[in-house]
Amino acid sequence: MGLLTAALVVGGAAGAVVAAPAVLAAVGFTSVGIAAGSYAAGMMSAAAVANAGAVATGSTVAVLQAAGVVGLPAVASAGAASVGATVGLITAILI
Repeated sequence: MGLLTAALVVGGAAGAVVAAPAVLAAVGFTSVGIAAGSYAAGMMSAAAVANAGAVATGSTVAVLQAAGVVGLPAVASAGAASVGATVGLITAILI
């Protein structure tokens, strides 16, 4: 593995872990709850309608909200790092 490939893989992994909380906040899953009028609010509304007014425990909305409030668990951080590293590797192959 060349130096450029290694740099892109490591940079992609680190960048994905750092960017994940910012992306959650940008779509409305904030540390103080779901932001009014956001994409997350739309997801929550749809989930509540589908579940007779409640958001089901363990649903996508519930998991993303928990991640927005307390941060990503280690497993999610590892997943984000894996995706970022893969994107970095593909970029290295293409350039």
